[in-house]
Amino acid sequence: MTAEAHEQTEITGEAELRELLGEPARRALDKERSALADVDREWLAAAPFCLVATADANGACDVSPKGDPAGKLALVLDGTTIAIPDRPGNRRADGYRNILSNPHVGLIFLIPGRGDTLRINGRARLVKDAPFFDGLAVGGRRPKLAMVVDIDTVFHHCSKAFLRSELWRPETWGRDAVPSRPRIAKRLESPDVPLEALEEYYGPSYADRLY
Repeated sequence: MTAEAHEQTEITGEAELRELLGEPARRALDKERSALADVDREWLAAAPFCLVATADANGACDVSPKGDPAGKLALVLDGTTIAIPDRPGNRRADGYRNILSNPHVGLIFLIPGRGDTLRINGRARLVKDAPFFDGLAVGGRRPKLAMVVDIDTVFHHCSKAFLRSELWRPETWGRDAVPSRPRIAKRLESPDVPLEALEEYYGPSYADRLY
């Protein structure tokens, strides 16, 4: 254990946590709902991006980003059920493997430029085909898999995190603050592959392989 770790004062119980942070306002507690409202449906139809948090049976966690054109990211099946399609990726399937042993998921849906977000917590199952897959096709390609989420709680979250981070202010964006994706891949994942080949792989044609 490092010297810095010895100097840390850890919180080990909820009472201690509440003493430090205080109690949540009644409004924050009461905003949880168990079914989608009309504005939630509108939000899901407009959101092109979400984060999916899962954990395996032992509690090991994963957060996976999901992105699609607005209207194709999440399909409302009914007032308490949504479906999120899978798209071609690296095939690690970390979150999906977690769901097979622990169905609980947490979702945050983002709309570019908006600081508030839509949060959904629920229980997920993996479906390899269903009639609604036709409505999730992009460019004529149906997904091979969808994550169907039975909603436990849904609520809107405030914009403090986005305001603090200035996430949507282009003048604060630091695109060149860290190495490019090809250079990261060269350094950490594919040291034997020429940088030129990685730059070509992650170049303009990369977008042609999204679906």
